[in-house]
This record gives sequence, structure tokens and C-alpha cells, in this order.
Amino acid sequence: MNSKSFAFGILRDRALTRLTCAFLALGGAATAFAETAPVGVAPGGNGYSVSLKQLGRNYPMSLHGVESTDSVNFDVRADSIVTGAKLKLQYTYSPALLADLSQINVIVNDEVAASLPLPKENAGQLQSQVVTIPAHLITEFNRLSLQFVGHYTMGCEDPQHSSLWAKISNATELSIDVSPLALPNDLSIMPLPFFDRRDARTLSLPFVFAGAPDNTALEAAGALSSWFGAQASYRGATFSTRFNQIPVSGNAVVMLSGPDALQLGALNLPAAKGPTLTVMTNPNDANGKLLVITGRDTRELKTAVTALVLGSQALSGSSVVIDRLDTVQPRKPYDAPNWLPSDRPVKLGELLPAKQFNVSGYNPGDITVPLNFPPDLFTWRDEGAPLNLKYRYTPQEKSTNSSFIVSFNDGLIQSQNLLSQDKLDSGVLSALKGNDTLGRETRVRLPLNSVALQSRLQLRYMFDYIKQGECGDIIIDNMRGSVDPESTLDLSGYDHFMAMPNLGVFKDAGFPFTRLADLSQTAVVLPDNAGAPELDAYLTVLGRFGQSTGYPATGVLVTQAAQLQAAADKDLLVLASGTNQPLLTQWADHLPATDAGGQQSFHLSDLPMRIRDWISPDPDANQRKARLAMAFSGGERSTYLTGFESPLKSGRSVVVIASGQPAGLAEATSALIGGEDYAQSIQGSLVVVRGKTIEPLVAEEQYYVGNLGPFKSVQWLLSRHVVLTMLLTGLGVLLLSCLAYLALRSRAKQRLGH
Repeated sequence: MNSKSFAFGILRDRALTRLTCAFLALGGAATAFAETAPVGVAPGGNGYSVSLKQLGRNYPMSLHGVESTDSVNFDVRADSIVTGAKLKLQYTYSPALLADLSQINVIVNDEVAASLPLPKENAGQLQSQVVTIPAHLITEFNRLSLQFVGHYTMGCEDPQHSSLWAKISNATELSIDVSPLALPNDLSIMPLPFFDRRDARTLSLPFVFAGAPDNTALEAAGALSSWFGAQASYRGATFSTRFNQIPVSGNAVVMLSGPDALQLGALNLPAAKGPTLTVMTNPNDANGKLLVITGRDTRELKTAVTALVLGSQALSGSSVVIDRLDTVQPRKPYDAPNWLPSDRPVKLGELLPAKQFNVSGYNPGDITVPLNFPPDLFTWRDEGAPLNLKYRYTPQEKSTNSSFIVSFNDGLIQSQNLLSQDKLDSGVLSALKGNDTLGRETRVRLPLNSVALQSRLQLRYMFDYIKQGECGDIIIDNMRGSVDPESTLDLSGYDHFMAMPNLGVFKDAGFPFTRLADLSQTAVVLPDNAGAPELDAYLTVLGRFGQSTGYPATGVLVTQAAQLQAAADKDLLVLASGTNQPLLTQWADHLPATDAGGQQSFHLSDLPMRIRDWISPDPDANQRKARLAMAFSGGERSTYLTGFESPLKSGRSVVVIASGQPAGLAEATSALIGGEDYAQSIQGSLVVVRGKTIEPLVAEEQYYVGNLGPFKSVQWLLSRHVVLTMLLTGLGVLLLSCLAYLALRSRAKQRLGH
């Protein structure tokens, strides 16, 4: 972890701080209670509705057996109080059930909210029923469980009989009524209320400046937006820019600098005494908050932001002045907190809480471990990443089909038999007397060729249920399985090497800019007179980078075309709208798309007409090179993203996000965030964005980033040049023939000489 020390001159309301600490202590116990798919409502709202699908259940709940339960988690924003809730339940159940003995229970936080009978006349048909949930059962972090209890006979029954089933539709809808709750003005609860992890919607946060910010102020704003993007994670984050105007309602970030008193609308602050962070109530909205960052100059703004994004855990009170901020140590390549380490084996316990590695029951769900791979792992001709798994299970007295299944992105990798007690030797059985679980270990390889950057490792126990006969079938919940958090996945044997440009990895991981998590080798080139659309795009793209890395962009450089030589040894992100970016003219020969003088021009390949899904063994054949260049006048101005090698230094990358009109940049950033509204994804080296439509036009790979080891370099070079391989093979054969001839001739002379 970066070393940093802070000394703060703190202006704090101590009574308020103590109140806040008590507030957090009450909520802290619940923090570990639920970690998945939270939902929320904006401050001041009256309520919201969410389906089970929105809560993460992509498929209906299938409940089987005499008793079965499935659950989802839902959260309530910290600035909201629940006043009421209803569940519109949609379900079906087996026609064979006995109505007097069967039911579906609605359980909230282990408390039964309702018990629904299952009358025979409605069996086998989709039912809908509204269940009122008492408000006192709902807290900040909640678990909604649907329990099925089923019986099909008054006599002895098979607890796993096929007639014992019920299905809960994932269209089931939960409605919650809320009223706003004013949170204290305290930095110790940051990022609340500006971001609340209980809210599963995309974060939308405005930034307010008094006037046009300079590059240093924009670097500070970019570091802050990337930090919020990292906090928002899978939800995504968008940012807007305002000048000299505080929002009428809601939350906002305000950045002001200058030696005199600071005033912005109804906001009037004393002159800054140094880098200052303040949380206050929005003067236009009693339920909204402002994060006000001030300084005597913009360098102090950057200091204050750096202290916040790297040391927010140490802050408290409504306002602090940063007296000292030690130099932050630079990041190393590929050390982003969200990425799997590629310089050492990583323990699975680093990727998931230890308690989630334990399961129970005859057929428990998957243990799912998220795997976020660095984008440029060189997996060519590789047998897979070594995974060393240690696991334990309860041996059954007898079984034939019990197994431990290892899957990767839903694909089967390995299935290990779980031996029962009758198949274990006496030494192992005696060792079980002190511990009822048996330890095992297995080594597998995870195939990483063409793997998604955001992948998942799935580990599943399936215990064999042996029928005992008439009236002998009783399910005893004594089956246990666990995976040792010390199990490891090792990526240290891989080189980092990738063909570029590749807009797919730019969209998914911000690569190559995120190679260093703090973006210290990245320069953002803005137009000379950047307006709100360009700044909105800049802040949103950096938020996307933070989402990928999990780290704020404290090292990003903001510049303009005239000062670009100072950033020659950096990867460049260029933003443009209309004709306000001189680089589009200067680098016209490198761009596969241009928009100048009322004329649009594009290079096209056969990528849009792709009809094959297989990949040729010839690397050159996989490149869909430009086959057509065209230009046209009139029509709507296009928005496009393109990438190419930097004209300033080989091996460095340029990504251009440009639009013929300022509003088009918002379409580009929305496409980077993605979602279900987009049928196509960003890929290749040139894409055009029109509303919710993405058109990949070219996928031409022209250069490489990264390095290979000597042996892999030779292999890669020979694989790409067949003629050179044949020539070297021929020379090798000729050389060996000559050596053999000379050796045999020398030996013959020796024999004749004797």
C-alpha cells in the first residue's frame, strides 16, 4: 500500500462526530450481512420498485423437495427511511401438493412476513399475490427469502419426489416506500451520501466550477471522478459539469480556488487557508449535500483531492485543512487493486470473503470466485493457468455419484469423485474421528485463450442422495463442503504482450491507459476551449478507468495540443467535438476517420460483414484490414472512437473520442458504459456510435505493446513469417548437412591414415 501521512488542521463539531460514530456502529454490523445486488432510491424520493431480476436473479427460483429456500439481498439507502413495503409475488406450484400441508413463506431478515396457502384449484397456473411487509422488518441491509414447504401424501413420502416443486418468477416485484433522512455533515462517512453502495443504479454526480477550470483543476477533478467510479464499480458512473450554478436539488461536488472569499450563488465561503475539504448542506435542498473542495490555487485543489481519495478513512468532521501531504509512491505496472496479480500466485481468499467458501446441503449452489484478468496476458499456445485447489467435504457412508465440480465461465474443467466412507482405507477413517471432514487437493489448468476479462471460477459440491426405501427417506442436513481460502491461482508465468489498437480492451478495462492504475503514463488532450460536453466526457471516461482499476487517477496529465511534446512519452486520450481539436488535422494521415470542412471520411474493412466465427491459424488473416476509403458531405455528424500508434513515440497508443457535434460525446461515453440497450459492443480499431447503435468498421492491428521473453519472441516471430521459418529451416538443414559431411570426411581421413 502506498505510504502516506497526513497532518490535518481540523475544524470539527465533536458532538456531531460522536453522533455519527454511533450511527455507523449501528450500521456496521449489517455491512457484512449482504454484499450482492443492492438497490436504492434517490434522496427525497417517495419510493421505488425492483424485480427479482434486477436484484440479480437472472432465472426463476426453482424450489424442490419437502423444504427448500432461495434468497436475494436488497438494501436501502442510508439517506432513506422505510415507511412501507409490498411484494407482488408471481409463482406456480405442483398440482400434486396437499393444500393443508403445503405453503410458500415470505421471509424478511429471518422473520416470516407472510405464509401463502397452495390451494389445489390454482395449482399448475401462474399466480399473483400482493404481500404486505411490515416496515419494521426492513433495515439498511436485507435478505428476502422465499421458502417452499411441500407434501404430496399423508403417509411416508420421498423427500426428493419429483412432485415436490414450486417456481418463483423473477418478475416478482418488491416495492418500498421511503422518506428522506438527513445525514450529518461529516467526512468520516464518505463517500456517503454522494455515492451509496446500497444503490444499484448508475451513479450520476455533477461537478460545479466557478469558471473555466485550468488543467491542474481538471487533473484534480479527474482523480476525484475516477475515485467515485471505483466506488460505483459494476453500477457505472456518469458525471456532468456546471459553471457558477449549484444544482437545485440533490448532491454535487464544488471545486473553487482563489485568494479571496469564495462565493457561488447562495454559497458563501471564507477565504481558503490551504487545501480544504468541506461537507455541507445544499443551500437549495435541505436533503442534498455539497462536497466543497477549496484552495488558494488549483495546486491546492489537487492536494485536497489526493488526500481525500487516498486517505478518506482518516478524515472526520465537517471540514478539514490538509497541512501536509507526503509524496505518494508511484504505482507499478499491472498492480491495479481490481486486477489479478500477475507477478505472484494469488490466494482465492484474497478475492472472496472466507465465509463464502463454505456450503451445506446435498446440492448447494456454486461457490463463485470473480476473476478480473489483466487485459494483455499473452496466452498464445498456452496450456492454461495453474490452479491449486484445496478442499474438504463430509464423506457419506455410501455414495456413487458425489462429486466436486470445477467450472470456468460455465464450462466444465474437472470433476473429482468424493469418496464415501466404505471406499476409504482404515487409516483415513480413523483420522476422521477427530474431524468429520476429509481434506483433498487437486491441480487444474484454467484455459485463458480468448477468455473474458471479467470471468468467474465456479466450484460446486454435489452429494449423492441414497434412497433408504419405504418410510426410510429422511434428509439430514449434515453434508458440508468447503474450499480452502489458501488455494492459489498463478499468473506469474505469463508475459504481457498484445496487438493494438484494440478498442475492446479500452472499453472493458481502459487499456492501455490503466496499465498503471494511477494513470501516471496517461495524458488527456482536451480542446483549447473545452466546454461542458468535453469536460463531461473527460470525467466520465476517467470514472470508467477507476471502475476498471479500483484506484483513483492521481497521476493523470491534462494538456492541449500546443503543449503535447511534453507528453510525448505517454499514452494519449484525445477528446474532440466539431473542429475544436487541432490534432485531428495534424494527425489526419493516422486517422481512419475524419470530419472536416463539412466532409466526413471513413476507412472500412469487412468487419461489419463478418460471417465466420472461427479464427484462422494465420495471424495476418485475422486482421480485418481497411479495404475501402470513402468521403461524403451532408447528413448528421458522426461520433466515433478510434485507436492508433502514437506519432510521437512507437509503442505508445492514442485513442480518439470525437464527434461532429458536442452532444455526440455523451453518446460515446454511454456506449463505453454499455448495457442491455446495446446490441453490439465496441471492438476493433474504429467504431461509429449513433444513439444506441454501435457500428464496428475496422479491426486493423498495426503495432504491439508489452514484451515477450527471448524464447517466446522467437516462436512468435517465426509463427508470423512462414517464409522466414522455411528459410531458417532450410539453412539449418544445410548447416547440419555440412557439419555432418565435414565430420564424416575427417573420420574417413583418420581411418585411411592408419
